[in-house]
Amino acid sequence: MWSIGEIKARGKAAFKANYWNSVIVAFILSILTAGSSVATRNQTGSEDVQESLLAADPMVLQIIAGGLFAIMIVSLLLRIFVFNPLQVGGYQFFKKNVTEGHATLGTIGEGFSGYGHTFITLLLRDIFLALWCCLLIIPGLIKSYSYRMVPYIIKDNPELSATDVITKSRKMMDGNKWRAFLLDLSFIGWLLLSLITLGIVGLLWTNPYMQNTNAALYQELSKNN
Repeated sequence: MWSIGEIKARGKAAFKANYWNSVIVAFILSILTAGSSVATRNQTGSEDVQESLLAADPMVLQIIAGGLFAIMIVSLLLRIFVFNPLQVGGYQFFKKNVTEGHATLGTIGEGFSGYGHTFITLLLRDIFLALWCCLLIIPGLIKSYSYRMVPYIIKDNPELSATDVITKSRKMMDGNKWRAFLLDLSFIGWLLLSLITLGIVGLLWTNPYMQNTNAALYQELSKNN
């Protein structure tokens, strides 16, 4: 049984050995996930804005609605065709950084090799997650841990089909989801410090540290699978 302290130690050692490359790749991965949170804030809006929209001309409302819809579609297409392969490349970087040491920034481009397989697998993963989240937040959160290893497995097992990759991730995380959650929770202090420093600590330490640690977790779990 793996220990949280051991996994974090491996991740920290890999991070410190390849500090700046880890910071850059972690920053790229954080940018890829920033769009959804921005969209959520924009959808929420303030009461004043909502009242103004209610009083606006119907034609103006149609234009605004059309613009928001176009933004959503473009964001979705970018995620499917560009961001998902970049995510796989980023995860591949951290995996190599932990297993081989001193991974190069060019490793990110590996996410676009075998593009069709990556495209189908992560699209299927996203659909499954969306369906689970439609039920309730908790089932969606649990399944996000089940599918956590998908971006790593794609490159290590290119012979597997999209559904087999997802199934393998689920099996790898069986009995490990709670401990993975505790592993994430162990970073709460660093996450709070990142918030206090307006993201500076997150950029220079927390995010790359966590990414290397997640890769160390995959390395550990893959030994038994």
